[in-house]
Amino acid sequence: MATREGNEQSVIHRRVPPLLTDLYQFTMAYAYWRARRHNEPAVFELFFRDNPFGGGFSLFAGLSDCLLFLQNFTFSDDDVEYLRSVLPADTDAAFFTYLKELDCSGVCVSAVPEGSVVFARVPLLEVSGPLAVVQLLETSLLCLVNYASLVCSNAARFRLAAGPRRRLMEMGLRRAQGPDGGLTASRYSYIGGFDLTSNALAGRMFGIPVAGTMAHSYVTSFSSLEEVWPQTLVPCGGDGPIDFICLVKGWLGRVCQLLGSKPNLIREGELAAFLSYAIAYPQNFLPVIDSYSVSCGLLCFCAVALGLDELQYRPLGVRLDSGDLCRQSLEVRRVFKECSKQFSVPQFESLLIVGTNSVSEQSLSELNKKDNEIDVVGVGTHLVTCTRQPSLGCVYKLIEVRGRPRMKFSEDLEKSTLPGRKSVYRLLDTDAHPLMDLVCLSEEPAPKAGVSLNCFPLGLDKTVQSITPAHVASLRLDVFSRGQITFPLNSASESRERAQISLQTLHPHHRRLQEPHNYTVALSERLHSLVSDITKGNGKGSNFLLSN
Repeated sequence: MATREGNEQSVIHRRVPPLLTDLYQFTMAYAYWRARRHNEPAVFELFFRDNPFGGGFSLFAGLSDCLLFLQNFTFSDDDVEYLRSVLPADTDAAFFTYLKELDCSGVCVSAVPEGSVVFARVPLLEVSGPLAVVQLLETSLLCLVNYASLVCSNAARFRLAAGPRRRLMEMGLRRAQGPDGGLTASRYSYIGGFDLTSNALAGRMFGIPVAGTMAHSYVTSFSSLEEVWPQTLVPCGGDGPIDFICLVKGWLGRVCQLLGSKPNLIREGELAAFLSYAIAYPQNFLPVIDSYSVSCGLLCFCAVALGLDELQYRPLGVRLDSGDLCRQSLEVRRVFKECSKQFSVPQFESLLIVGTNSVSEQSLSELNKKDNEIDVVGVGTHLVTCTRQPSLGCVYKLIEVRGRPRMKFSEDLEKSTLPGRKSVYRLLDTDAHPLMDLVCLSEEPAPKAGVSLNCFPLGLDKTVQSITPAHVASLRLDVFSRGQITFPLNSASESRERAQISLQTLHPHHRRLQEPHNYTVALSERLHSLVSDITKGNGKGSNFLLSN
């Protein structure tokens, strides 16, 4: 694990150096520095405005990457020289000296734990420190959280659509938005609930189980049994080599007779491909069987698999990659059961059937409504590209400077921000289902279980609501202080476990994929009062231009 954590730190520093940000972060930092405001204490918070995919929840992801980024935040001499070349020529040279000495030793962060279920408008990260420094962090932190949380939430929806029994495999690397997008998708799809990945590098870096056998190109590369080499296979027990081609030919005749199929319909190249792969990996035989037709591919598979079984090996199953997966899986399972009964091979009944054919959340939900025998579903494009919604839309907004609350106003009320440092609590019912997230000012006492309180749900204007929680949980933890990570970094499997537990706590009407109930996020009375006071003050305007 230590080696894996070291690898992650190195990778984060390469993927997300401090220069991976917008240029205006540096122009603002310079203006702060010129005005001698760069060291003023400031606080920003990161949140999103709407739950993704028309759903009722999101999963928070990317925290570990954020913390590693902060811990390694320094500008190299080359970074500073590049900035000197692109910033206006009249930029004071002393500013570049300041940048060379910059780090996150004065930064503190509190955050919701990675893998937690979260909701729109709830602050996920609170970042405090010197004004210029925490301003410079904005773009990088948003980059690390936005896609990670989006694809993790997308994966969770696929997991819910698939149900608990069916295994899910992420196989979207070739369709992802670049290498980094592919690697990020593999990690956070796993945290969101996928079981496997095809991405070998993700397996190495994050400890995700990997899987994969063959593509159509492997099958179509063969045309003759003469291409199979070696042609023999040593039984699992270790006796002398057996002529595997001859053995499988015998089984092929028996399978064709059982199923009433004509042997002359078999493609020699397909059989050769299966034979060659089975000889190479007799314990990992799971071919794609629809390179030409499922019926012919299935005959070849059964013959080779029965040959492996005779030599005491255990074939794994088949993959279907086109057509009506449900109908085909039923036919494949029927043939497996017939072979199991006729040839006394009980393990044939439990052979895996993998389905991979441009699977979307909708098609996965529809698959569950039909009879089928699919054990594993592979998902690529619609998972990693998040085709239904391209961005989560996280924002990073200033909420306090020099101990004074700050608030952004907008004609679009949804874009107005909430001022001041905050604490966030999850109020639970007697069954431990979340009822509401309550956003309070940080100096307020925490709500107490069994004690009634008044609050103002967001989006309901001035409507006050009274609620008595059965349980209360604080959502955020201190995770970074004075340049050091203060909370153990979770592995991908640990974050995955938290995500699945967190999802199960949701009430079904919040968790469902279609037309979920809106989850309530509310302001405490004191925070609501502060928002009202600042709003009224802003409406009065200022007479500073008329003052002496």
